[in-house]
Amino acid sequence: MNKQKLMTELQSQGLNIVETGVGVSGRKGGAGPSDHKAVTIDGTTIMVPIYTETAARSPYSATLDPAATQATIQLDDREIASIEFPKPPQFYNLSTADGIPYWKIALLHSHDVLATTVLQTCMRYRNSDTVCQFCAIEQSLASGRTIARKTPAQLAEVAAAAVRLDGVKHMVMTSGTPNTGDRGAAYLAECAQAVKQSVDLPIQAQCEPPDDFGWFQKLKDAGVDSLGMHLEAITPSVRAKIMPGKADVPVEYYFQAFEAAVRVFGRGQVSTYLLAGLGDTIEALVAGCDLAIQIGVYPFVVPFVPISGTPLAHHPAPSSEMMFDIYQQVSGLLKRSGMSSKDIKAGCGKCGACSALSSFEA
Repeated sequence: MNKQKLMTELQSQGLNIVETGVGVSGRKGGAGPSDHKAVTIDGTTIMVPIYTETAARSPYSATLDPAATQATIQLDDREIASIEFPKPPQFYNLSTADGIPYWKIALLHSHDVLATTVLQTCMRYRNSDTVCQFCAIEQSLASGRTIARKTPAQLAEVAAAAVRLDGVKHMVMTSGTPNTGDRGAAYLAECAQAVKQSVDLPIQAQCEPPDDFGWFQKLKDAGVDSLGMHLEAITPSVRAKIMPGKADVPVEYYFQAFEAAVRVFGRGQVSTYLLAGLGDTIEALVAGCDLAIQIGVYPFVVPFVPISGTPLAHHPAPSSEMMFDIYQQVSGLLKRSGMSSKDIKAGCGKCGACSALSSFEA
């Protein structure tokens, strides 16, 4: 099985870990990627679901010793590939002066990306009429695995340590949506400025489109290098069903925000997350990606992963055939436009671990 196909299959179907231990501890709950584990296949690190119902039924399995850092993937009792697990980062062993472990402030994603949710609460999360059905942002907060608000000083301290000790290459700052018109942009700018004053680290900020597009320049001035504004789904009826609160912000408004943001950050430095498998057709997703690319926005297409404890916990993941089709079409659009994930300065699209899209760009 070739590498592209294996990555696509694993991210859609998950990996059934027969025995787990210290070496394969993954991430449960939180803002995402959730219920995943970083797995390296032939030099490429991807995030693979291991704690989901889909993963438990996956035909792909790996049997591990408690402290394993390597394993062999099996399919129908045949060994098909060797995998490795990135080592836990050294900065996880440190704590702030007031005793907060660094891993409660920011996490290592993939093998060289620092990620944090600066505000771990969202104005829509606790209302069943507005909550995004796939979201688990407050799960990790409820379980005590993070803190509600990371201060700019804390983030600067952790970022500097992650670069110094673990060679982190870029940083993702996302946020739950506060009930303010800036939709979190103001606090993201404050946090980014503090990090940039501490360490030279490319940063992607992620938020919903603010009510004033002037925030885009303020984010850039604060040190943000790229911006993510995530649609998740593209069809209005799907959005209304899956994310009833967020759907109040029309798709058309997102595209207006995209155009304004590209004027500030540049072509290819604005991205949007699209979750395949929520109900959008392949045609709708590809058409949405095409429009985004024409504007200068990188469409980061990711297979939906049903997260335990959410309303969509039992929703099926998209088939690998669906993802393969989408990846082929979207990568073709990217090639024709001259846009590539490797040119993104920071963020999910640059990391690429939650999707196989970048492997199709080559």
